[in-house]
Amino acid sequence: MNNQLIIFDTTLRDGEQSPGAAMTQDEKVRIALALQRLKVDVIEAGFAVASPGDFAAVQAVAREVTESTVCSLARANAGDIHRAAEALQPARRKRIHTFIATSPIHMEKKLRMQPEQVLEAAIGAVKLARQFTDDVEFSAEDAVRSDLDFLCRVFEAVIKAGATTINVPDTVGYSIPALWGERMRQLIERVPNADRVIWSTHCHNDLGMAVANSLAAVMSGARQVECTINGLGERAGNASLEEVVMAVKTRQDVFQLQTAIDTTQIVACSRLVSAITGYPVQPNKAIVGANAFSHESGIHQDGVLKHRETYEIMRAEDVGWAANKLTLGKLSGRNAFRARLEELGYKFKSEGELAEAFARFKDLADKKHEIFDEDLQMLVTQTEAARSEERLQLQWLEVTSKTGTRPLAKVALSVDGEIHEVEARGDGPVDAVFAAIESRVSSGAKLLLYSVNNITSGTDAQGEVTVRLAKDGRIVNGLGADTDIVIASAKAYVNAVNRLDVPIDRAHPQRAAYEATP
Repeated sequence: MNNQLIIFDTTLRDGEQSPGAAMTQDEKVRIALALQRLKVDVIEAGFAVASPGDFAAVQAVAREVTESTVCSLARANAGDIHRAAEALQPARRKRIHTFIATSPIHMEKKLRMQPEQVLEAAIGAVKLARQFTDDVEFSAEDAVRSDLDFLCRVFEAVIKAGATTINVPDTVGYSIPALWGERMRQLIERVPNADRVIWSTHCHNDLGMAVANSLAAVMSGARQVECTINGLGERAGNASLEEVVMAVKTRQDVFQLQTAIDTTQIVACSRLVSAITGYPVQPNKAIVGANAFSHESGIHQDGVLKHRETYEIMRAEDVGWAANKLTLGKLSGRNAFRARLEELGYKFKSEGELAEAFARFKDLADKKHEIFDEDLQMLVTQTEAARSEERLQLQWLEVTSKTGTRPLAKVALSVDGEIHEVEARGDGPVDAVFAAIESRVSSGAKLLLYSVNNITSGTDAQGEVTVRLAKDGRIVNGLGADTDIVIASAKAYVNAVNRLDVPIDRAHPQRAAYEATP
């Protein structure tokens, strides 16, 4: 294992803690299957005790994923661990990931526990988890601000209790690479039996150094990196999986490590996560951004044309850009449609679902000559959203906009099955559409974000619109796509309003009240 780097993906757990990025069970399974195609070693499917919905999602991922290890997070108490074990029961390979905070500020202010109590809780949690699986990971939350001597005591004890992976998290994104690498080196050197476990790092990006810190830990002996697709995660996010993996692959002269990752699946997985969560990928994002392999400068263009490696350190096709080719067209049949979506990780539950999605595909094919994988992924996402939007649905809209007058939007909405036609003026066509919808639904939500991205290239490309709304401390993302940006905007706003109506009763792994009984 000395030259094998384990990739632990927490998109479905830590990534879902991004504001408004909550996923349905079906969406989580689709992402999990994409991660499996990516050949991720460990998939952290969720925090099973958080809510019945989270438990069901972890269980569903455990049932569907057959190659990667499926993991559930659990605080260091009996209730969490029993719930995680129950959710993971269907998994072929399972891991319980238990944690407790070890920094003075967390122990005093959050846990209200003495260090000895924290130590005993950690030992008890690992021993209990080992009753359900031989694969137990222990994390010392806020290790970055923890006393080194106390960390060594805790890690020594949990290794003795049966932990097989020791995770050292920079929970608040406070460290810098030189210090984080040194902390990892000291822990591995000082903790007895350190050679019996895999050492892991989990870094947040608050200072923009999550990937750099993760790689520094790897240079100091860590052999697991915890990360997310697109760097998704609460606050500034987590270490980006694609950046970590491609850094290790590209700089073999430095790291001399291997991962199991099929890098040609990176772009497809990135697009899927973006479409489902409503978090667009910025164009200049490393590896998966639209401009990642673009060259605007004439000097750069000339160099690349003469010899690619003058300005490119990796090939676009190695991360999956060349793989996203034209797949289907207007004359494609239902079986070809089904087969391609199954290759992308989506399986229809019934013939009715297939018929509904295929009808949407035909509508899109009438508007857009070339249908790409990204179009299909968005189409499925929109079909699932429409199926769940029981209260509010967009029927049609009409917008009049001309120089010298404020645009007028007329919108027909189905509210609880009853059709309502409304109209409103706005500063622009999109503003008028939003005002018209609000005149009927009166959500009272504040618009935090309006973002437009093209899904594919070309003048007939679908526009992907993200709308982020906030109300009473809750944040939701709405997603809409259409070849007409105004229609896509209306779909996104309706999608967001419907999400506001869905109650969320979810514990947070850090913020929930802590039960100290191991």
